[in-house]
Amino acid sequence: MDKNEEKREKAQENYFIPILIILIAFSAFGLGRLSTLGSQTKGPIVFEPEIQSANAQQAFTTENSPVNTLQTNASGSLVASKNGTKYHFPWCSGAQRIKEENEIWFNNEQEARKAGYTPAANCKGLK
Repeated sequence: MDKNEEKREKAQENYFIPILIILIAFSAFGLGRLSTLGSQTKGPIVFEPEIQSANAQQAFTTENSPVNTLQTNASGSLVASKNGTKYHFPWCSGAQRIKEENEIWFNNEQEARKAGYTPAANCKGLK
């Protein structure tokens, strides 16, 4: 071996490890980006309230009489305050501030509107 060949081998050895590290870093970054693509294809979570039968609604009442428009138990899908003018979904921040003794429950938006309530502006999904 002459001196030029030895210099080339040493130069190749000096560059091999940094190039290998860079290739591993790029492939790890690419795999990380690839793993997030699958989670972006899922749609948003949409709440669809359950439709309860008349028997199930009567089970929530303390009497055997039909369910009134203004319900004071938590069997409906919308809640309002006796002292307020807005109705909310139970998970909205406004609904969570209503005291339990002031809660009025409605099965749907039509019942709430008939009782004189309007939808809360900060509760997304209400019309």
